[in-house]
Amino acid sequence: MKTQTDFLIIGGGIAGLRAALALAPFGRVLILTKASASESNTRYAQGGIAAALGADDSAFLHGKDTLAAGDGLCDAVAVAALVEDGARYVRELIDWGVKFDLDANGRPAFGLEAAHSVRRVLHAGDATGREIGRALWERVVTRTSVVTMNHVLVADLIVDDGGVDGVRGARFFDAEGERHEVMAAATLLATGGAGQVFRETTNPAVATGDGIALAYHAGARVADLEFVQFHPTALSKDGAPRFLISEALRGEGAKLVNAEGDAFMTRYSPAGDLAPRDVVARGIVREMERTKGPVFLTLAHLDAAHTRRRFPTIADTCRQVGLDIAVDPIPVGPAAHYIMGGIETDEWGRTSLPRLFAAGEAACTGVHGANRLASNSLLEGLVFGARAAAAMMLPPQAAPVKGDRRPAGEWQVSTARGIDAPQTIAQIRDLMWRSVGLFRRGEGLQDAVVKLDRAYTRARNAGGPERSFDAEDWRHFNLLAVARLIARAALRRHESRGGHFREDFPSRDDLHWKIHVTDTVRDERW
Repeated sequence: MKTQTDFLIIGGGIAGLRAALALAPFGRVLILTKASASESNTRYAQGGIAAALGADDSAFLHGKDTLAAGDGLCDAVAVAALVEDGARYVRELIDWGVKFDLDANGRPAFGLEAAHSVRRVLHAGDATGREIGRALWERVVTRTSVVTMNHVLVADLIVDDGGVDGVRGARFFDAEGERHEVMAAATLLATGGAGQVFRETTNPAVATGDGIALAYHAGARVADLEFVQFHPTALSKDGAPRFLISEALRGEGAKLVNAEGDAFMTRYSPAGDLAPRDVVARGIVREMERTKGPVFLTLAHLDAAHTRRRFPTIADTCRQVGLDIAVDPIPVGPAAHYIMGGIETDEWGRTSLPRLFAAGEAACTGVHGANRLASNSLLEGLVFGARAAAAMMLPPQAAPVKGDRRPAGEWQVSTARGIDAPQTIAQIRDLMWRSVGLFRRGEGLQDAVVKLDRAYTRARNAGGPERSFDAEDWRHFNLLAVARLIARAALRRHESRGGHFREDFPSRDDLHWKIHVTDTVRDERW
């Protein structure tokens, strides 16, 4: 079935919804979501949304903290857009009915999280993303120009011959498996993250990096995919899901302790429990190795009633697996949480292909650099969803090429070794966790790239020139493509920076690697 719309939005998280609200007065908007309307990474964001609204805060301070966390690779223009527009758009959320927690005086109750110099994180209990998503969806459903289709799998983007005129729409499968084609004047990829590429992740099942794969296969440039943030504190209990234990708990005074009950993080960083996420995650693993035992998060020294009231969702989830967060030590460990890289865009969401835009976690504006500052993710989706919508209403234009790029495709790996390629999604995820996880080495990365190259080539050839896949084939192919791109970029970068840590290159190297690793399908050599 073929249809036509003015604006196509793929993804129903904060970036896609904010864009839809901006576009609704100017034409027909079609939103395609992978699951139900509310199922996205936005829904699972616990800690909050950062914005310079406090009396002791400013856009300058927020930008300074963002740049410091980004470990030398942030795009200063994108950071300025984030922190300067952020306060205005968060105030807009409050006007739209988002119920952030208030203090005793009726003012926003700002929280503190790692690497923030002041308290600036607004929160709605420990379910901030869900509350923001609720308010945005309530506004979207009142817009008669906006139509939503749920339980859709987008297979590929429609690109004109040679890509000169850019992206003209998308092909997708509906909930019944029927094929559709929709044409649009502008398309926004707001598909969220790619945590499901790894065996251990805090992300929901929908976070498989589809948007990155769609853009890459259409010919768009992707960047910084080696930078994956592994959240240090996911619930690590046998038989329980890898549920996120928000950084906000440490902001409120929770402590990381080893099996003997000793606080240990100052051994790995002067900032202790509130060091940047990559530092804390590696510190936890090293402490486990040093003590040959588990690591826990404890709040037992804090007021129990306040703890349960402040973190009701986490308390309820832990209660279901036999833990009282106010009393019991909570076993924790790192898990893949957020990808700093993605579809390369400028500060208006424009990609390297005309008519194709990206916003939120699927995009790489450069705002996060090598490591995202806590609670900047919801803000990024909000700000750049709105900015992308503004650009989508202008004449087609591709983003200008940024400087200091180095194609990942120029790195070629021999595939002559007799290595079995991963056949299933579970095998891909296991390989990525073991070889492209928190600690990386050249040998393991090369082994992963060889295996993923072989699997990708096999899958690509199986579909033929027209990629005549069914929906399940596309799920496998897209996840495999993103895994391969992450591994290739990680192998290429011979240094450690932010979310990318190489044990064989443990130092940051600004002389050679203060650059962005990029990839396009045109770099491939078959």
